[in-house]
Amino acid sequence: MGVPIRQQLTVGTYLLKQKIKGVKKYPLVLMLEPLFRCNLACAGCGKIDYPNEILDKRLSYEECMQAVDECNAPMVSIPGGEPLIHKEMPKIVEGIIARKKYVYLCTNALLLKKRIDDYKPSPYLTFSVHLDGLRERHDASVCQEGVFDRAVEAIKLALGKGFRVTVNCTLFQGEKDHEVAEFLDYVMELGVEGVTIAPGFSYERAPRQDVFIKGKEVKELFRGIFRIGKEKKRKWKLNHSGLYLDYLAGNQSYNCTPWGNPTRNVFGWQKPCYLLADEGYTSSFKELIETTPWEKYGTVNNPKCANCMAHCGYEATAVEDMLKNPLKGILTAIKGPKTSGEMVPEAAPVYAEVKPQATFSGIPIRVE
Repeated sequence: MGVPIRQQLTVGTYLLKQKIKGVKKYPLVLMLEPLFRCNLACAGCGKIDYPNEILDKRLSYEECMQAVDECNAPMVSIPGGEPLIHKEMPKIVEGIIARKKYVYLCTNALLLKKRIDDYKPSPYLTFSVHLDGLRERHDASVCQEGVFDRAVEAIKLALGKGFRVTVNCTLFQGEKDHEVAEFLDYVMELGVEGVTIAPGFSYERAPRQDVFIKGKEVKELFRGIFRIGKEKKRKWKLNHSGLYLDYLAGNQSYNCTPWGNPTRNVFGWQKPCYLLADEGYTSSFKELIETTPWEKYGTVNNPKCANCMAHCGYEATAVEDMLKNPLKGILTAIKGPKTSGEMVPEAAPVYAEVKPQATFSGIPIRVE
């Protein structure tokens, strides 16, 4: 796992405290989304088709700190949109670090060279750079040529200045296992701390729906990637638990844990998770936990969730499984995901009725 021991110990201590206190629903990572505006228009993005009055909205520094304090998760991921557009982002990052939370500042890196001196290297700060493959693949994914080269240049700059840097990779339709393996080799040679890798979620608001990879195809792809890694004795540093990687390879039967990565954005606290934007919002984290009908979501309960295997829903499930079954977690981490044999059967869906949605001034609301 590409995570420093210091951070692993902090998160492990937090998890044990939740267990000792008997907390059933606790956050692992706060998804703090202070804006939707971006300087790219990726085909698989579900954030950028809002009207300008929404894209121009920003969470203030005070609102961001309130969210961090309310949620009190040990890690904060700042996606978007493109967070480096936000004028208060350096102050927001400083505020999170002052609270001794680990912050992953997600970026496409187009502005990183220009803005990097606004930040100081810290064990609590990581630049998580979006790369969806090598040059041709990534530039096609983000629908703009030259982005890969600029991102790699920014990664090298950040590493040279002493920053922690990871890569965030999303896999889409048409991926080849050997090409993904080659990409992982490349980013390891760059010297990044680790890679977050997961299949893309089919956002309802995404400009194109034919780019998403689903179902058994996902599991076969990851088995192929991990098989190459084992055969060639690669030492890829992946920012995931061993059990989540084993799940991606079709060896674990999991349902998601949406409260593990709660989202606070310009609309409020998003029900039920970072990926479903049309299920309503609450004004506080406490209200989110207590009023969200969690039983209505998950791969077997809701057709919107049917093909989701994203780490923001399933990593927390894998962590919970590891706490309950530590020996299984340790052995899986040592041996790596199983890449042959029968896959775990998928549970048959039992979908609840999905009620229609409506919008008011561009803001999705739930029709009851």
